[in-house]
Amino acid sequence: MLFETIRLALRSVRRNVLRSFLTLLGIVIGVAAVIAMVTIGSGTTEKVKQDIAQLGSNLLVVRPARPDRSGSTNFTARKLGEKDVASLAKGLTNARAVSGASSSTVRIVYGAQNTQAEVTGTDLDFFVARDWSLTEGRLFTDSELRGGTAVCIVGQTVRSLFFGTGAAEGEAIRVGKISCRVIGELAPKGTSGFGQDQDNVVLMPLSTYQRRIAGDRDVDTIYVSAAEGATTSEVSRDIEALLRDSRRIAPEADNNFDVRDMTQIADAMTSATTTMTGMLGALAGVSLLVGGIGIMNIMLVSVTERTREIGIRLAIGAHERHILVQFLVEATVLSLLGGLIGIALGLALAGAATLALGIPFAPSLPVILGAVAFSALIGMVFGFFPALRGARLDPIVALRHE
Repeated sequence: MLFETIRLALRSVRRNVLRSFLTLLGIVIGVAAVIAMVTIGSGTTEKVKQDIAQLGSNLLVVRPARPDRSGSTNFTARKLGEKDVASLAKGLTNARAVSGASSSTVRIVYGAQNTQAEVTGTDLDFFVARDWSLTEGRLFTDSELRGGTAVCIVGQTVRSLFFGTGAAEGEAIRVGKISCRVIGELAPKGTSGFGQDQDNVVLMPLSTYQRRIAGDRDVDTIYVSAAEGATTSEVSRDIEALLRDSRRIAPEADNNFDVRDMTQIADAMTSATTTMTGMLGALAGVSLLVGGIGIMNIMLVSVTERTREIGIRLAIGAHERHILVQFLVEATVLSLLGGLIGIALGLALAGAATLALGIPFAPSLPVILGAVAFSALIGMVFGFFPALRGARLDPIVALRHE
């Protein structure tokens, strides 16, 4: 019975292909828009998570605080130094690595080639805190770190520009005004979520950077990686207590340093993209209601056109429920077809968009199944009134209909 009803519904759709397609268009556009928006939003969220993870696992970043322009801040600005790094390295029991680093944009020259790159002076803990490994070469030795030796490790962007497919290890490049021997190559990290090329970098010992590039003993940033099992919020509180003590900050004074929890930043950015995706998906879902109204309209027309057919079926013994089910199934099939076409179109649009934007393709199976179910529900809800109207026709009146 149900199979025969579905067959009749499909035959009715084929009988008026153009009209059926125009009726489906609202459902197709609505479902495609929802699928595309949610998939792109999920891909953006995944990209944010990947970018934050590339900075380091369970990473906290400490930087000097900047006074508020309004003058309402209650602290004296002060840069970070090696004493702060030593204080955290000694006092933090729940940290996997503590690394001080300073960086600036410097011109790098090799032969006839030159480029601007971020030069960072740091130590061995930097590679642990930032989850950064080498593809070739070696790390700095203790003597190079203490003595300020002019050695460096280059990122993949710098290596590709200067050395192509050749080996960089052992070559000498000019970093600012000093000649620096390349001892290793960093593993690629790609572009960050803020559009920064993380591979356009040169690392050297912090003492070398301070003496020969920066000309001071300051530390721009302290990277702290929380140990396994320790939460970043706990480590953040410990960092604040240690630095307030070592920097002799009065109880009533504000911190003259900032502690940024990259996990919280990732959660905030993820929440923002998820909320935006939900809003765009809901907005696109409005077109589904428009499509439902289109289905109601076409089903009312269908009932009118087939009044005599309904009268004949009622006259030869069909019950009202048979007529009701027939038109209800027809509306549902029509809506489901639109939903399936919309899903295919939405995934295709999302795939093209993710390729263009360089974000992961992350379709959601629950959303796809939900779109199918919702499109079927739209057909049932908006097809019920026309189906009920057809079922309640008087057979005598229906048979007289021309």
